[in-house]
Amino acid sequence: MARIVMKFGGTSMAGMERIRSVAARVRHVVEQGHEVAVVVSAMAGDTDRLVGFCKEASPLYDPAEYDVVVASGEQVTSGLLAMTLKAMGVEARSWLGWQLPIRTTEAHAKARISTIETDALVAAMQSGQVAVIPGFQGMMEDGRVSTLGRGGSDTSAVAVAAAVKADRCDIYTDVDGVYTTDPRIVARARKLDLVTYEEMLELASVGAKVLQTRSVGLAMKEGVVVQVLSSFDDPSQDDLPGTLIVSDEELDAKLKETKMERQLITGIAHDKNEAKIIVTRVPDKPGAVASIFGPLADAAINVDMIIQNDSKDNEETDVTFTVPRADLARSVDILEANKDSIGFRRIITDTEVAKISVVGVGMRSHAGVAATMFKTLADRGINIEAISTSEIKVSVLIDEDETELAVRVLHTAYGLDAPAA
Repeated sequence: MARIVMKFGGTSMAGMERIRSVAARVRHVVEQGHEVAVVVSAMAGDTDRLVGFCKEASPLYDPAEYDVVVASGEQVTSGLLAMTLKAMGVEARSWLGWQLPIRTTEAHAKARISTIETDALVAAMQSGQVAVIPGFQGMMEDGRVSTLGRGGSDTSAVAVAAAVKADRCDIYTDVDGVYTTDPRIVARARKLDLVTYEEMLELASVGAKVLQTRSVGLAMKEGVVVQVLSSFDDPSQDDLPGTLIVSDEELDAKLKETKMERQLITGIAHDKNEAKIIVTRVPDKPGAVASIFGPLADAAINVDMIIQNDSKDNEETDVTFTVPRADLARSVDILEANKDSIGFRRIITDTEVAKISVVGVGMRSHAGVAATMFKTLADRGINIEAISTSEIKVSVLIDEDETELAVRVLHTAYGLDAPAA
């Protein structure tokens, strides 16, 4: 008998027919004798619909009230799944974020889980009751509902798995694992059997939609075994061909066992949710850049790529950076409010950009990865607007219209295409 946390995304919960399919899958695991907790997302499209209402109410909405609205989607699916399980003869109940409680800190709409009280939850699981928990939501110190940011249900699932000391956290999605890139763009993308926490963390941070960044970081920190599976496979199959997220040491051991070499590049990700901001004619003096990014940090706005142009006259310079597209309006509003202290002339924005990233731990021991990327894009006439790097990642900002082309040519350039059938 194992203790398992099962997480189902929005496409898995999109309507009663799919919810019944999820319930059948959960029942199959329960019948094997396992203790089960289920974390659910809102129905596909519901969160976008609720966010749209918030924007209609106020373009610069109060994040605390935003949380009240968008947290309702997961409450609906958790209740419906618990009802469906009971109708199938499986003992179950829903636990809302404030009932456990899942305590959170920091900013509304981007809250972070601090603690989860699990005594009642574990007792219920040990008694054979399936715990159905709405992902994405928690409770702030003042008792108000909070949400963890888009994709936060993954983080909820990993946090619950860590808190109840689960043997495994299974993340069910609309794909059957982690691929070298989006198979909807590249038909010859390959599914990966194993991916390291570090690689998955980078892939998630640069646009791969399979797992949320914070969920991977939490899994790595807590040592939670994570498996990515398809919710559309036959639930009676016990040996499902998913992707296992493992430590670097575990991957090396597996490669040694199978006598395979580590791939130079693990995957290519793209992200169209970026927005570029150019702050022009900023005084070129100590503290000027801090005056731009300090207020944005105080507002919990994540800044990604940053470029400061060379100042030819040593008096003024332009600063270019990217933020999540959803934070563009707030970012501009904050910068305008601080215009006097920053001293810039004007702000130029561009939402028609995309970030393309190549990721792989093999970069550490191989030179020329970035050069291959730049040459491949140049050969197809794709202009690079910004660049950022880490130890196992190279990212570039390009025109949004060239996203699919860039992903395809890079996938081929790095030898990731699956053999032709």
